[in-house]
Amino acid sequence: MVMPFACLELMAVGLAFLVYARHATDGEKISLQGAQLVVELESSGRRVRSEFNRDWVRVEPLGSDGSLIELSGQGRRVQVGRYVRPELRAVLAREIRMALRTA
Repeated sequence: MVMPFACLELMAVGLAFLVYARHATDGEKISLQGAQLVVELESSGRRVRSEFNRDWVRVEPLGSDGSLIELSGQGRRVQVGRYVRPELRAVLAREIRMALRTA
């Protein structure tokens, strides 16, 4: 009776590892490439790339303290900052604005 339960337990652990591995590479990449602000979001192995004209992009928080940062322009919107602690999102928004102005 022990072997069937041990096999069942091992399958459950294996499934948990697969679910975890699927999200292990999740992340956000924000970069300036010439006159474009490029945002790449990866979640569950799916990558979404958005490009904004550097001169027309808006950087603003979605709501109150600690909310996600919304980048918008040319009729598109992207929310970033999921992997940054809420108290550091304002710093990230300032850095993005500074980079857009000085680049």
